[in-house]
Amino acid sequence: MHRSNEVAVLDIDSDTSAILNIDEVKRPEHLPIGVLDKDGKVNRKALNEWWMSRAIPASRSGLREALEIMKVSPPALLLTKCFGLSLSDQYWVKPKAKDIEWKDVNFFENSFSEDVGNALFGRAHEGANLDLMSPDNTTDGWLKKKWIIADGKRMLVKGGSAPAFQEPLNEAIASILMDRLNIPHIPYTVEWEGGQPLSVCEDFITPETELVSAWYVRGTRKKPGHISEYQHYIDACEALRIPDVKSQVDRMIVIDFLMVNTDRHLNNFGAIRNAETLEWLGAAPIFDTGTALWHDGLSHMIRPRADVESKPFRSRHGEQIKLVTDFSWLDISVLKDAPDEFSEILKQSPYIDDQRRDALCSALKIRIQMLEEAKSQTAI
Repeated sequence: MHRSNEVAVLDIDSDTSAILNIDEVKRPEHLPIGVLDKDGKVNRKALNEWWMSRAIPASRSGLREALEIMKVSPPALLLTKCFGLSLSDQYWVKPKAKDIEWKDVNFFENSFSEDVGNALFGRAHEGANLDLMSPDNTTDGWLKKKWIIADGKRMLVKGGSAPAFQEPLNEAIASILMDRLNIPHIPYTVEWEGGQPLSVCEDFITPETELVSAWYVRGTRKKPGHISEYQHYIDACEALRIPDVKSQVDRMIVIDFLMVNTDRHLNNFGAIRNAETLEWLGAAPIFDTGTALWHDGLSHMIRPRADVESKPFRSRHGEQIKLVTDFSWLDISVLKDAPDEFSEILKQSPYIDDQRRDALCSALKIRIQMLEEAKSQTAI
């Protein structure tokens, strides 16, 4: 199902959640992006990969313990426990024997259980009668995370990784930097629970829209050997008539350069479309910038002028920033006191000592200088 549209009739294995057969396709235009082969037919392997990618990844921190609590294995079995419903798009699976409608089950307009999220954070009790109807079943990423409803809003709560638990604090400074630079983004705040920092952001997808990751967008056309991954993605977006993508991608490259983001993979950026009309609305605002600023490195490893690993278009930030050819929108002066604001954020954390805080703030200051240098070189 795509909202209330019956898209295809599938046979799903109850033991593995795998799609065994595609019996009939009723609304091919509503199929997920990237599951059709070159002849216009549904590729079952591609559809299975799309379906299984909705499941919690095996790399998720604390997953093994959570599955033991929920008495479920593998995590793909959680997909059918919530009809495959997500807070990122409008797809779901409707059992033939159940008389249910989109308006009655979707997580945008209906409440959901927090039992799965609590289990993923190690806060549920094994053997309890858990309600598995949750959008947490279809949330990707390796850090602990859960969805909650606060003041009627769907909010994503995400943890950090030991020993510094720095990722939530990185999200906060990334939000400040993008606010100052007028870069469209999702704002993050930091809250504390059980003595650990958590990043909190509101869902930017509505009951009418959906996120399509860059992975599926780029897969809508074959990449010619003579063009770069960057240009291929821009071309794929233009072929789909997704508006104003290049400017947003360039801004993403800039913020990732500043933040020394090492994990901007093809599934944490993309485009938004209307799920009913299938009209492309534009690039998604920037989100998920926590895996940055040497979050998992020791303090003495913080070397801001080193050519650090990057994704998704070049393997090093020094090369990736060269893809941006227009810096006319960039006012470096608004970032002058950003390192001081970062210092205040870091002071909240008992996991970050003075030495690390000083090293990180100094590194951010140098990255701002390096961005100014990159802008100057482009202007020559």
